[in-house]
Amino acid sequence: MNDMPKSSEHHDFLPPEARVALERLGAHLALARKRRREPLRAWAARLGVSVSTVTRLEKGDPRVGMGVYAAALWLMGRVQALPELADPALDQGALLISLREAEGRSRPRKGGAA
Repeated sequence: MNDMPKSSEHHDFLPPEARVALERLGAHLALARKRRREPLRAWAARLGVSVSTVTRLEKGDPRVGMGVYAAALWLMGRVQALPELADPALDQGALLISLREAEGRSRPRKGGAA
């Protein structure tokens, strides 16, 4: 028996903030296409996907592959922003953990030399 969720099931657990962020990204990509006066069909051909996939992308559908989002960012000249999304220097959660660990190491130990 396969315990892997169906491909659409994991989208049911998408946090609301993530869903809103994808919808905003899709809206921004739609605006970029329209400002360039690119018809859906031409944009889809340039991305190598169907018109319905571009429509879903522009709605922020989480079922659209990340590669399609990356290609759309490339078409609008913004693909360089993609790696910045997970830049370790901007990972506040990990930075907080590192600070706490450093603070713990800097405290003198009981009964020992500092």
